[in-house]
Amino acid sequence: MFSWIRMAAIMIVTAFLTRLIPFSAYFQNVNTLMHELAHALATLLLKGSVMHIYLYADQSGVTYSSYTDSWMQIPIALAGYMGSALFALLLFVLYAKGKLRLGLALIAGTAAVALALFVRNGYGMAWSGGFTALTALVYFAAPAWLRTGYYLLLAFICLVESIISPIVLLVISVSEPAAAGDAASLSAATAVPAMVWSLLFCGFALWCAKIAIGYLFKRRPGGILISK
Repeated sequence: MFSWIRMAAIMIVTAFLTRLIPFSAYFQNVNTLMHELAHALATLLLKGSVMHIYLYADQSGVTYSSYTDSWMQIPIALAGYMGSALFALLLFVLYAKGKLRLGLALIAGTAAVALALFVRNGYGMAWSGGFTALTALVYFAAPAWLRTGYYLLLAFICLVESIISPIVLLVISVSEPAAAGDAASLSAATAVPAMVWSLLFCGFALWCAKIAIGYLFKRRPGGILISK
């Protein structure tokens, strides 16, 4: 119970603080990118085709893809929210292991690959290119304290947004189910109400956040993990 309370308290405080940071909205698109790339990866694993990804300034995004069988819509729709939650968790695992440079390289490399292969609208291309360049600059030129701060900023924003996004989806699925994005797609494919799928996404994101915060408190100098 304590770990859940601790996670909730940290998420509430972090959600408030990150919105006070100038340009924090700019970094929230990291979560959007990972969400859309998770859709794209699921599509490719199912041997479908990804045409392009659009990212927008309001932190929304869309992936245009095609696939052969209708059942494929289910794992592809599931991948978005779950993929972004898992990515946020991965960032905290890497932090706990002292592999911040690997994490930054992964973030920058992912944005660069997305730009090269999928992102095609004007804002999305400008954001992907600018974010890749900024993260590369931090990786190569920033002092250790700034590199750590930048990494934790991205990690916490990804974690907070991975929770807020499905909560917003849940609200939409109650008030206007047909407009509930991935939950609406899953509902159309399975006849299970969009609200149920939204609750699943919320539960999964909270579970990932609980584990991620656990890794945060296991961090020790040199990346040593303290087992309990």
